[in-house]
Amino acid sequence: MELCGKAALVTGTKRIGAVVAETLARYGADVALAYRQSKVEVEQAVSQIERAGRRAIALQADLRDPAACVTLVDRAAENLGRLHILVHLASVYVERPFDALTVEDWDLALDVDLRAAFLCAKAAVPHMRAQSGGRIINCADWTARSGRPRYRGFLPYYVAKAGVIALTEALALELAPDAILVNAVAPGPILPPPDLTTADIRAVEDATPLGRWGGEAEFAACVIALLQSDYVTGETVRLDGGRHLC
Repeated sequence: MELCGKAALVTGTKRIGAVVAETLARYGADVALAYRQSKVEVEQAVSQIERAGRRAIALQADLRDPAACVTLVDRAAENLGRLHILVHLASVYVERPFDALTVEDWDLALDVDLRAAFLCAKAAVPHMRAQSGGRIINCADWTARSGRPRYRGFLPYYVAKAGVIALTEALALELAPDAILVNAVAPGPILPPPDLTTADIRAVEDATPLGRWGGEAEFAACVIALLQSDYVTGETVRLDGGRHLC
């Protein structure tokens, strides 16, 4: 797909998502950035995109609400005048010991990471069909892509991300006749969480064959490569610096 002149919706636009949106704009796309709480960060990204000469809009949405998922997609398409691309990065990543897990913990992870990915895609498909095709990118995780839950304390997250991989494959098969290609990125060490200690950051680097965190630009580059392909669909690309090899 040629990205210049296309319209994209990116969810989860704090940190990595903001860089993805800004990168799409550099390739000539207009972008709707969805957020739940990170209004300041998203508005900064919108300003960056507008300075680059592309249209951008910030849309607040709580993707735990099924109706909000549909409304978000429709508002993005209405404001941009069309919709070719959906990049669903919204995710819940909370550490919680098994014995402390609640139904609410389970629902939160599954609702945002998996159900919202399905609902946003379902809402986006009619808009993409109107443009004779489109692209959907989901966000999985390197552990789910490797089929091994390496870390205790992330049970709902792991299950949700494994579901995202299955969703990506099934959607790719369903939507291929409409020229809508569906893929996922499975990130490993891209950005350290804000609360990670210096020692923990170094430990991740030491456990990664390439010896470093990837950074937002690497994630955005992977998204762009998948969007530009006209023949890759149903794939989950592991982006982990070789971490799965150790």
